[in-house]
Amino acid sequence: MKTDHFEGKSVLEHLKAARAKGGLAAAEIHGTEMPGHLSAAADSARDTAVCLLLLWILFPSQASLFFLFAAGLFLWKIGRSALLGWARLERLHRVIEEERWEIEHEREQEREELAALYQAKGLSGKLLDEVVTVMMADDNRLLHIMLEEEMGLALEIYEHPLKQSLGAGAGVLLATGLFAAGYFFFSPLIATAITIMIAAITVAKLERNRRIEALIWNLSVVAFAAGATYFLKRMLSL
Repeated sequence: MKTDHFEGKSVLEHLKAARAKGGLAAAEIHGTEMPGHLSAAADSARDTAVCLLLLWILFPSQASLFFLFAAGLFLWKIGRSALLGWARLERLHRVIEEERWEIEHEREQEREELAALYQAKGLSGKLLDEVVTVMMADDNRLLHIMLEEEMGLALEIYEHPLKQSLGAGAGVLLATGLFAAGYFFFSPLIATAITIMIAAITVAKLERNRRIEALIWNLSVVAFAAGATYFLKRMLSL
């Protein structure tokens, strides 16, 4: 069955749309600039630290409540991270299968796309024809090239969902351990600040962002949330 492969677009317009589609399929829930398990760990650590701090503000003497909450949050975070990872892999597999079908059934259009890709890299004339012919001769290699060149996917960087869930769980354990130390030995406020500092600086370093600004903004948001909770509690006389 013949289909409108380019959907009324030029080859270059089709390639741009394919790259956008690939970017959506590759979108990492926890971020794309750093490994997923580290991003999941940082997110979970920050969420856990803030939630425990807010609970401490509301119920300062009920230690058992904090750790029961942390246990439930631990299970939620690892489960949620795994489910999001599997959903991402499903999107990726769907894109791969769609591209595989196009290679098998719409070879002429795929040849045009491949020629446009390598022409954009500076190839032309006989050399371009030879390169395209060689690439078209092996479907597996062609699939890999089209996924990387057309859609911008780098298949080797995708992590297993269970690895991401372990990262999320580690983040909860780290934040809970620091909070416990702060609660029993020094201060939950200091423990929360330490957790936020570790997470913010780690993320900023791996994503090559400004560390001081990231740290200041993260601590500012936490301070605002904690302060608002404290003053609302006082206003409501809870």
